[in-house]
Amino acid sequence: RLASFVGAGSAVAGCALGLVPALTVIAGGPALPRTPLIDAPLVSISLALDALSAFFLVPVFALGAVAAVYGAGYMREFGKTRSLGPSWFAFNALLACMALVVISRDAVLFLMAWEAMSLAAWGLVTFEHEHAEVRRAGWIYLVASHFGMAALIALFVLIRREGGGTLEVMDIPPAGSPLHTILFVLALAGFGVKAGFLPLHVWLPEAHAAAPSHVSALMSGVLVKMGLYGILRVACLLDRPAPWWGPVLMMLGLSGALVGIMLALYQRDIKRSLAYSSIENMGLITLGIGAGFWGWSSGRPVVSALGFAGGLLHLWNHAAMKGLLFLGAGSVLHGAGTRDVEKLGGLLKRMPGTAALMIAGAVAISALPPLNGFVSEWLLYLSMIRLGLASSGAAGVASLLAVGVLALVGGLALACFVRLIGVVFLGSARSEAAGRAHESPASMVGPMVVLAAVCATLAVLPGPAVLAAQRAASVFSRATSLEPTTQVPVVGLANGILVVALALGGLALGAMLRSRPSTKAGTWGCGYLAPTARMQYTSRSFSEFLAERLLPRFLRPLTTARRPDRPFPLDGEFSTQYPDPVTRRGWEPFFSKCANRFNALRWLQQGEMNLYIVYILVVVVLGLGWASWHTWRGGG
Repeated sequence: RLASFVGAGSAVAGCALGLVPALTVIAGGPALPRTPLIDAPLVSISLALDALSAFFLVPVFALGAVAAVYGAGYMREFGKTRSLGPSWFAFNALLACMALVVISRDAVLFLMAWEAMSLAAWGLVTFEHEHAEVRRAGWIYLVASHFGMAALIALFVLIRREGGGTLEVMDIPPAGSPLHTILFVLALAGFGVKAGFLPLHVWLPEAHAAAPSHVSALMSGVLVKMGLYGILRVACLLDRPAPWWGPVLMMLGLSGALVGIMLALYQRDIKRSLAYSSIENMGLITLGIGAGFWGWSSGRPVVSALGFAGGLLHLWNHAAMKGLLFLGAGSVLHGAGTRDVEKLGGLLKRMPGTAALMIAGAVAISALPPLNGFVSEWLLYLSMIRLGLASSGAAGVASLLAVGVLALVGGLALACFVRLIGVVFLGSARSEAAGRAHESPASMVGPMVVLAAVCATLAVLPGPAVLAAQRAASVFSRATSLEPTTQVPVVGLANGILVVALALGGLALGAMLRSRPSTKAGTWGCGYLAPTARMQYTSRSFSEFLAERLLPRFLRPLTTARRPDRPFPLDGEFSTQYPDPVTRRGWEPFFSKCANRFNALRWLQQGEMNLYIVYILVVVVLGLGWASWHTWRGGG
């Protein structure tokens, strides 16, 4: 209890202090200029806070504080059997490192903060390390993070060579030059791992499902956004985008959104379904940023402004929406003891607060009015339509086709969350655990109420958030337009009217129901004398047509069946598995082949400490020799 009090309290206090300068800058206040902390010949460490950094700091600190309060209640049961001190240390370290990533202005400090951020997240993901699936998720996350780190090291070596290691000034290569292309490709590879771009997303569903729920909310709401921050910060260095940046980012975004929501459709684990939905929403944000770059490089400032505003606004919206849903999933796990959708049901009566808040989150994430997801996706639609109408030939056709794909993604998202909410909260309990479910304490429900209120506020008053997004975009983009600020007030007003109408309608309906006598009776039993919970629609049956008929074959779940084949069969068997298809068909065979090749080098691992010291000595001598040769040639 003391560890939770100190850990959560320090996180909330730190986040409150950090929000003050971030909100000041993003509201139009003066940016904090580059301030050197260490200015040595080989290492220079400096910090700065501009509108782009402040825009990313706001969800870091806001969601971090809410998740800390929630975590204090969520972790109470774990505190009875283990020490919570290391977990809270890692939680605070993760918040500090994410903040340091976005305010650092030197390559060395950035890489150190990035690596520390990844390690802190790994410590949180493996909190329940006694479970084999948690250890597997931790290894997948660690390998993926260091794959991205290798690309980032190469990226910053080139940046250091061109600009002395600073993230603000470098000799800008011309757009389309080989160096310009190499730098952006390395940024996509290195930061794309953290952002969950296909096919580098494989760590995300594993880690989000394994981590404690308040950590999952923080990772989905903020950590994955650090990848997008890195790409945008590199874009600041490269000045003007190459013409191919926008189309590539749009293709990455659309493919991630479509595949992510397809895979979310049939997951049995609530948190895995939400994790794949995060891949979808990261794709939508990337789509908007890609449209912004395309509009900028092609001289269409209205398209650029709409794309950047829609993508960055959706970044804030997603932090609130997905934070709410992951906290809701944690509340379900706390109250029912399972996150398996097929073992839940009927929780609306037993957990009404959690149910209402998760329904609000589902409405928001499905981009339905009157909540905030609708506003940002409306801007994304406008950017795609404007781009299609302003372009000619294949570019125009592709942009208008993107509108159709975006609509398809929206429809699949709606189906996904209708399935999730309906099966979990409606019907009858499918297991004893669901039948014994209870509402979570106020320390867990309260933070969810805060995030639901944020979703409603961003829906009714989107103007300040759009202005903040435009200020952030002005750091890396010179294409400006007032179009987004003229579009969102109308949408906000419509959302406000709809919110008031729904509230008044709900109050009137409640008053009418209370004034009438009520009777209890059994529902229609579909012709059965004693219907059971097994006769309900399952989550699999709800999504079966979409998941196993319409999806491409390589994305479908794995099914095995042993059919009864005799006149009087004794039994049959049917099972379904839900592995990530990219991992199963791509990364697992790749790493299996690598393991077979590297087995030939096992002789290097002798278990002798003296031999390992010799290895270290050889590497140090070679490194010193390379540095001396490089200096002798006049390279630095």
